[in-house]
Amino acid sequence: MHSLQFSVPLLPTSRFKRHSVRCASDRQQLFNRIAPVYDNLNDLLSLGQHRIWKRMAVSWSGAKTGDSLVDLCCGSGDLTFLMSEKAGADGKVIGLDFSKEQLSIASSRQYLLSKACYNNIEWVEGDALDLPFSNGYFDAITMGYGLRNVVDKRRAMQEMFRVLKPDSRVSILDFNKSMQPFTALFQEWMIDNVVVPTATVYGLAKEYQYLKTSIDEFLTGKELEKLALDAGFSYARHYEIGGGLMGNLVAAR
Repeated sequence: MHSLQFSVPLLPTSRFKRHSVRCASDRQQLFNRIAPVYDNLNDLLSLGQHRIWKRMAVSWSGAKTGDSLVDLCCGSGDLTFLMSEKAGADGKVIGLDFSKEQLSIASSRQYLLSKACYNNIEWVEGDALDLPFSNGYFDAITMGYGLRNVVDKRRAMQEMFRVLKPDSRVSILDFNKSMQPFTALFQEWMIDNVVVPTATVYGLAKEYQYLKTSIDEFLTGKELEKLALDAGFSYARHYEIGGGLMGNLVAAR
């Protein structure tokens, strides 16, 4: 197995400061537990559609060749690898997560896939509420299914604004808290009748039952746009995708 990397040697050391992880321990433990089957479940539960949504999220970020990019709450690295392909050999990509197990899987995938551009990736264990990066460092930011799970969404958005360069964008993919009754009911039905039963096969029913609560406590598209604007972003637009079951927030600094 490829060794897990927690340093970022290509970032100027004077501009990089490590911080301890201070995320909610119960959520951290949850993602550690589901890490071994996370990718398989994503494929099963979305019928592979999550790969399309993730490509859309990366496209909306505006990432391009030679950029310095970061994928927050990177999990097993799906978005990080897509960002790596955008940045190319001359770019630099950081995949940050608070789950050591997820990062270990991501690092192993980097080694097994052996794509040349993936050498531009470094994995960092860190806190989305206290990013260990200097102001205005990144050309684009992605976050997939992470904002819904952080304990302080306002602080997370402010941190993304802080580390992003002017005129650059953040792209945030997550479940959509729909205001359409039919969509909301269908989403709830899917969780009860598809997601949790499928997770039960893997012994993870309890871990996936949290989805309904996390979506109920999440923000609507309009509320996410306001969150971004209040954090300082000059532009924010939330797109409903996947038939309204998913959403993607795009915000420009």
